[in-house]
Amino acid sequence: MLSKAQLKTYRSLQQKKFRDQLGLFLAEGPKCVDELHSAFRLEALITEEEVGRTAIEQLSSLRTPQGVIGVFHKPEPSEIGNRKSKIENLTLALDGIQDPGNLGTIIRTCDWFGVREIFCSLDTADCYSPKVVQATMGALARVRIHYVDLPAWLQSQIENRKSKIEIFGTLLDGRNMYDELSTIDYRLSTNSIIVMGNEGNGISSAVRSLITHPLFIPSYPPGEPTSESLNVAIATAIVLAEFRRPH
Repeated sequence: MLSKAQLKTYRSLQQKKFRDQLGLFLAEGPKCVDELHSAFRLEALITEEEVGRTAIEQLSSLRTPQGVIGVFHKPEPSEIGNRKSKIENLTLALDGIQDPGNLGTIIRTCDWFGVREIFCSLDTADCYSPKVVQATMGALARVRIHYVDLPAWLQSQIENRKSKIEIFGTLLDGRNMYDELSTIDYRLSTNSIIVMGNEGNGISSAVRSLITHPLFIPSYPPGEPTSESLNVAIATAIVLAEFRRPH
């Protein structure tokens, strides 16, 4: 049974400052908890049968709690996040993504398309918040998230390589994605980073200056009135699908 002190501690994990202080985060639902158990150290497994509905509702961030909550230890920072380390595969960089649902969906999408490393600017939403963890549906077990000074990290990737690194970024004033990608053999390159920007403001000027291939996802049919822009999670899926398309 949970003591009142334990319940209070685990409830505090709804807030980032306590997740950071305690090095713990919450995951909810049998499938999500089971997936994460393979990659993160389990602190506590809490079920409705053991603690009752009231305690589960106090810990849950869902309108309809699923009855199973896992308390996990956050991983130690990886050396791959160090500026001197070099990425070896297609990598995603996120510049100021704020919406937890978008971040969770992006992580899940990266899992589907085999992107195993995501580098986030320091102002990107916390990947261990309950809403993000829930939206990933367990993908956090296979996709590693790193929080870095993004402009400095991108610059270090440029400087630490003998061969040219390709940095792609989605911009409203970018070049037609399909035309741009047809001119380079991007699929065989291990030197590729894709940058996705903030929901409202897009990619910051500091990061934008480092982009070698500005991409725009064209609407259809060309020239017809349409929405101002795509949701960033959907745009990420479209770009990754194109990068993973067979020759």
